[in-house]
Amino acid sequence: MTSLSPADAERLRLAFQRCRDMEGTLNEQLHAYADASREVFPAYGEAVDRLVVRLNGNGGGETAPRPGDAMPPFMLPDETARLVALSALLEQGPVAVMFFRGHWCPYCRLNMRAVAQAEARIRAMGAQVVAIMPETQEFTEQLKDDADARFPILTDLDNGYALSLNLAIWLGTEIQQLLSYQDMAKFHGNDGWVLPIPAVFVVGRDGIVKARFVDPDFRKRVEIDDLLAALESASRER
Repeated sequence: MTSLSPADAERLRLAFQRCRDMEGTLNEQLHAYADASREVFPAYGEAVDRLVVRLNGNGGGETAPRPGDAMPPFMLPDETARLVALSALLEQGPVAVMFFRGHWCPYCRLNMRAVAQAEARIRAMGAQVVAIMPETQEFTEQLKDDADARFPILTDLDNGYALSLNLAIWLGTEIQQLLSYQDMAKFHGNDGWVLPIPAVFVVGRDGIVKARFVDPDFRKRVEIDDLLAALESASRER
């Protein structure tokens, strides 16, 4: 089992740029990158397939909040160290609470960029987005700048909030070895190799989950049109 070589890392970087700039939906971009990644680094693609099978077998994300459930509260620091509470956000309108793996994850970068491009439409309907990931503020700020996002990106250090939602997963030794070229201990402030399942919860002003997207396969994300439709529906509720 080998990690990624510098030459293959460059091939992946170029593939990411092509997928980022291609016309199409978010999931078309993600699928194109997954195909390119599997061609360059097949061992990782196969390991992710096995991880997804394991998580599905264990009911990964199944017990996370569902529509009709109250969304558990949070108060987490944003990229400027300002504490942000869910309750304060909900005073302004419905919120899409989105979990990301980290700035190093190309799927998260594509996802974040697509959401940032839709932010004006989201705000126009009286809704908003907040992103949560387990990295320190240095890297949440980096991802925010890279995506040109205006919404807050919060640090869930040690995955405390993700754990409370049953979204936190251990990647396993196989994935750790394949991703050893990434300095996860620096990014997360620990070497636990625990990440959240990427997920979205659309929360109404009443604090109730109106819609959710949870998939243990991080290569799949909620489509932007579906996110907008869920937020628009929540915005119409009083």
